[in-house]
Amino acid sequence: MKVLTERKYIKSNGNRIKLLILKPDIPQQGEKKPGILWIHGGGYITGMAEMVYMSRSIHLVKKYGVTVISPEYRLSGQAPYPAALIDCYHALLYMKKHAEELGIRKNQIMVGGESAGGGLTAALCMYAKDKRTVNIAYQMPLYPMIDNEDTETSRDNHAPVWNTRRNHYGWKQYLKGIPGGKVPAYAAPARRKDYSGLPPAYTFVCTAEPFYAETITYIRNMQKAGVEAGIDIYPGMFHAFDMLLPFFPISKRAAEGFEKKFEYAMAHYFSEQGEV
Repeated sequence: MKVLTERKYIKSNGNRIKLLILKPDIPQQGEKKPGILWIHGGGYITGMAEMVYMSRSIHLVKKYGVTVISPEYRLSGQAPYPAALIDCYHALLYMKKHAEELGIRKNQIMVGGESAGGGLTAALCMYAKDKRTVNIAYQMPLYPMIDNEDTETSRDNHAPVWNTRRNHYGWKQYLKGIPGGKVPAYAAPARRKDYSGLPPAYTFVCTAEPFYAETITYIRNMQKAGVEAGIDIYPGMFHAFDMLLPFFPISKRAAEGFEKKFEYAMAHYFSEQGEV
């Protein structure tokens, strides 16, 4: 199944942001499918919406016929927190408002992303829940960047792709919009105290990367709060291994595990919408 892409521009607090809307090229004959807001990574400092084409979500369009929306949120060099979160939130509101024309199930709006996109996934689920505007059915924060404080695996980490030095710089740039130094959970989801009522979640992470410890903690905190949340752990690999080395057997196992969990989510996770 091939993928068709449409570009759409929406307003976000007076700013114009681009959305890439990805759909299968074969009409679904009136059958609606889940809609997924997929948020790109890049440490909050780099990246673009087109990264969706190398993400796990592109395969969900091809294999399951879902609709994926990738927002070009503002990076921290242009505008620090909360700009990226607000842009993603307005993309989420767009999905809910236009669910019918997008051909997506209004009760299966999902959110996912890698790295900083995983961090924004977690933050967006918290933000939408607290505002009671969009009921997210399922979250997929893959190896998410969620803790601005050093953990046992983000401290003194010298792995390829992402390491302690880059992590410190990414957080410094993203959080410079926060006065007084008190970091809210919407900026760094690891600061959250109450995890109850968040959407069901799945993620995977590898052992060598900085986000290993914080990802495990995030999943455990949700499990303790009664949220259905699962994680797969892949030994020895570095950050974003599945995207950068997709031909490796371990990357193929990660992709297969991710899709298996997504199939379960499509069959079991629904969340009816109220009015915005």
